[in-house]
Amino acid sequence: MSNSRPHIAVIGLGRFGFHLAETLTQAGADVIGVDNSQDIIEDARDHVTLAICLDSTDEEALRLHGLDEVDVAVVGIGSDFDAAILTVSLLRSLGVPRIIARAENDRRGQILAQVGADTVVLPEAEAAERWANRLMLPNLADMVELGEGHSLVQLRAPAAFHHKSPGELALRQKYHLTLVAIKRLVKTASGQNNRESEVYTITIPDHDTKILPNDIVILVGSDESINRLART
Repeated sequence: MSNSRPHIAVIGLGRFGFHLAETLTQAGADVIGVDNSQDIIEDARDHVTLAICLDSTDEEALRLHGLDEVDVAVVGIGSDFDAAILTVSLLRSLGVPRIIARAENDRRGQILAQVGADTVVLPEAEAAERWANRLMLPNLADMVELGEGHSLVQLRAPAAFHHKSPGELALRQKYHLTLVAIKRLVKTASGQNNRESEVYTITIPDHDTKILPNDIVILVGSDESINRLART
């Protein structure tokens, strides 16, 4: 698979999962949407890279459809907590590098963390974290709420990012954030007079792409991770 586009699975396409999968796809990620309802999968086909109907508690089915090869898996199963637990556990045993799981309360969050979730999404913390991000990021250009505790942000590249690549910054390891795209202001000639104008171009960065001072970076991650970036 390409290193330039994050490969993300969203398992459980309820309101949270569907909106998250759709927004990540629009932002440039390769998204596999997974649900055990064929009707939901039919609705999702035009909104994600690949929509698959399967039982996420079936290890062989997960492996057969390449769920063991994704960069991030988001488990958004809300109605069947037992299925959420088993899904997280299987994804961990399959070696998925990062697992995000939605939980309805702290107790369930603790259980999901114990079986392998790296990050647990808790609705109660959502509003406070999001407002902290808005207030603490002075270069914030836009923020899209993806669901409980996760957001997509566009911000002018912090000074610490200048002339460095995603690999050098170790964004996933250090900040637990995924760099989805870079918006770069470039000059272009147009019209009969060959007049110069400035327009933004969007590029999907690879491991070695250098981030320039005037770039706008588009990042996806938990509100907690975005807030941590604000404190750097």
